[in-house]
Amino acid sequence: MLTKRIFDFVAALSGLLILSPILILIAAVVKLDSPGPVFFRQERVGIHGSVFRIYKFRTMTLNAEAKGQLTIGEDERVTRVGHALRRFKLDELPQLINVILGDMSLVGPRPEVVRYVAKYPKALRDAVLSVRPGITDWASIEFKEENAILGKSHDPERSYVETIMPIKLDYYVRYVHERSFVMDLKIIGHTLLAVASLHRKRDP
Repeated sequence: MLTKRIFDFVAALSGLLILSPILILIAAVVKLDSPGPVFFRQERVGIHGSVFRIYKFRTMTLNAEAKGQLTIGEDERVTRVGHALRRFKLDELPQLINVILGDMSLVGPRPEVVRYVAKYPKALRDAVLSVRPGITDWASIEFKEENAILGKSHDPERSYVETIMPIKLDYYVRYVHERSFVMDLKIIGHTLLAVASLHRKRDP
């Protein structure tokens, strides 16, 4: 969809330019808060199974992935600044770079790591990977507090694979079949409302 790609590129570039002072400030705070790089980069599976590196502001201590890829509850690996960035989803902003590069779209199924994509049933995997992954989608809104949900599980890995992931896949496939420019705008709007609701919910 050429129109979607043009919209993604223009919106992402505009977002980076408008938010550049905030992004620079966040980068400085991340660097000062704990040792390590500003950005967290991780291999994710994109359109047609291509692998790319996703960008996020680093919210965890160095080598945190060695203890697992899922973030669970009040994860001790998350830095002080990382908690604030995750709370308001600000750690996701560098993915605008991925959108400009063409790895991602503003809206689409969230890109997963290789080992979880390998667990997708083939028919669903083919459908999900037929479009560019996105920064946000209906599943992201539904599971905006996924970390807290997993934190209540006795076996977070199993809960994710057997309970959460199938629900996400259902959202992804439905999006692939029903996607439109109007739907994308609606998802973006709902995403902003969801982030705002988290802010109101956690404020005293």
